[in-house]
Amino acid sequence: MFFVYILQSEKSGKYYTGHTGDISKRLTRHNKGRVNSTKHFMPWNLIHLEKFDTKQAAYKREMEIKSFKSGIKFKNLLKLI
Repeated sequence: MFFVYILQSEKSGKYYTGHTGDISKRLTRHNKGRVNSTKHFMPWNLIHLEKFDTKQAAYKREMEIKSFKSGIKFKNLLKLI
């Protein structure tokens, strides 16, 4: 099982999208400052999670979400509208 996740920084309000095989371990790494791209914006909250059978499917969905660029599709995904 693989996951696509979206985190939101409590500090800045920024979003981070990624994929992983172990969501609990990955969230811990983000919140302990072990991920270079997110360590300056800790702490992070998990705000969206999707499950996939394959890593390839998860990666494809991650790239699709990132292509939304925080626009209307992204906001609809997070139910911000």
